[in-house]
Amino acid sequence: MTLAPKSHDALLANVALLYYKEGLTQGDIARRLGVSRPTVVAYLRQAREFGIVDIRIDGLSFATSSLSRELRAAYGLSDVFLIDEPPGPAGTPEEASRQARRQLAQVGAMAVFDLLEPGDSLGVAWGQTIHWLAEEMPRGTIAGLRVYQMIGSMKSRHLPAAETLAIRVASSLNAECFTLHAPAVLSNRDIADALRREPVIAEQLRALRSLSKTLFSVGNVADDTQLVQSGIATAEDVRGYARRGAVGVLSARFIDADGNPVEGELDGRIIGMELADIRAVGNGVLVSSGHDKVAAMRAALVGGYARYLVTDKSTGEELLDAKQA
Repeated sequence: MTLAPKSHDALLANVALLYYKEGLTQGDIARRLGVSRPTVVAYLRQAREFGIVDIRIDGLSFATSSLSRELRAAYGLSDVFLIDEPPGPAGTPEEASRQARRQLAQVGAMAVFDLLEPGDSLGVAWGQTIHWLAEEMPRGTIAGLRVYQMIGSMKSRHLPAAETLAIRVASSLNAECFTLHAPAVLSNRDIADALRREPVIAEQLRALRSLSKTLFSVGNVADDTQLVQSGIATAEDVRGYARRGAVGVLSARFIDADGNPVEGELDGRIIGMELADIRAVGNGVLVSSGHDKVAAMRAALVGGYARYLVTDKSTGEELLDAKQA
């Protein structure tokens, strides 16, 4: 039986009220209504799309829209969370950029919290966006959740180590955390190969092949990309990958415009989740924005690494144009 429009709107409003105001989980609502959890997820998305619920953070809305629907259709995504840009300037360009990235992290954290299910195993990547997202993760408990570090540790003047980000996410969600006891990059391939064969490291890397969801951002292939700032790669390394067709970086691995791996000398020295395994999970959450990231984001989406996207409206429009070009 199909509900009349007003009846359906009332149902969506009720579901939104139970979820966003009363704090019931999607599973709780599904049991109360006698429907499946995916149906509840669909109801919540419709409530945002139809303007029945407008979720705001610091005055900014991330209600979905026709653009969200178009992006889902264009890239085969399950859901898209779009942030409206601020109505006016926020100080200097640097301050405005920082505010926008913080908003992205806040919405990304809420999206991840919404998407996680009991018993999930979540892989957490590394980078500035993921660092801010980890700080913004809502506190709660998701039964049986396990959080895994996707790439080895590295030092950076600007960011905490990768294990710190995974631990922060796990702590906020009362989840068990599994860190990767290895550096992100070794000085040569022989040492990296030997380390991968160590029983403890080998077991940790095997566990990454069984994740149910992944959380990551992407980088571009500019000389100042995060990979260079962290010391994992040199600017010349990045230029070499770009000459071979790389347009972006995903968890320290390079991808071309179609999302395929671009192999190089650095790959053999990296300790972390392989691109093939990230793609095999498929259930990824990509959190990124900015004109300089569009090529990398498009590559990650067409490559099948993510089913969920969190970005801002202008980046979403560029992504749609890039797919239709």
